Amino acid sequence: MFKSLYGCIGLRTDDFGADAEYEWEYQELEGSSMEKSIYTEEFEEKKTGIVREILGFLIYVAIVIGITFLIITFVGQRTYVSGSSMENTLSHGDNLIVDKITYRFSEPKRYDIIVFPFRYEENVYYIKRIIGLPGETIQIQDGEIYIDGEILYESYGREVMKSAGLAAEPITLGDDEYFVLGDNRNDSTDSRDPNVSLIHKDEIIGRAWLRIWPLDGIGVLKHQ
Repeated sequence: MFKSLYGCIGLRTDDFGADAEYEWEYQELEGSSMEKSIYTEEFEEKKTGIVREILGFLIYVAIVIGITFLIITFVGQRTYVSGSSMENTLSHGDNLIVDKITYRFSEPKRYDIIVFPFRYEENVYYIKRIIGLPGETIQIQDGEIYIDGEILYESYGREVMKSAGLAAEPITLGDDEYFVLGDNRNDSTDSRDPNVSLIHKDEIIGRAWLRIWPLDGIGVLKHQ
C-alpha cells in the first residue's frame, strides 16, 4: 500500500511536475517575447525621437540660412574697408554694415557713403562719398569742387586735392549718374579716374550705415 500509494503519488507528481515545468517554460518564453517586444518599442521610439530631432535641427538651419540670404540680398550685408581712401572717416580694417534697402525707396543723396563694384575685377568693391548728383555739372579747379559753376563748401575732404583728373573739364551727369570721391582725396581712385568714372544708380549696392568694428569706433556713420 505504501509503495502503491507512493507510486500513485509519484505518478501524479511526475505528471504535475511535467505540466508545471512545461507551463513554466511557456511562461518564461512568453515573458521573454514580451520583454523583447517592449525593448523593440522603446528602441523604435528612441530612434524616431532622434530622427525628429535631426529633422528639426535641419529645418532650423535651413530657416536660418534662408533668412540670412534674404537679409544679405535685400536688407544689408557686412563688408570691410581695405585701404586708406576714405580716411579720416573710415580706416583700413573697419567692418561695416551696408544698408541695401534705403535706395529701393529713395534716391541717393549728396555726401552719402556708398558701396559699388569695381567694373574690371570681380569681388572687388569700392566705398566712396557721393559729391555730384544726376543732372549737375561737376568741375574741379585749384583743389575746389564746383557744381553748376558754384563752389561746393564741404568739410569731408582730408586735404586739398592735387589732381582734378577727369574733372579738370566740366562733366555733366546723366539722369542716373553720380560723381564720387574718397575723403582722402590725394590717395583715392574715384570718379576722377577713368577706371571708375561716373557711377550709375543700378551699380550702387547700398550705403555704408553702421561701423561694427573696431569696438571703440562702433556707431552710425555720418552722411550729411
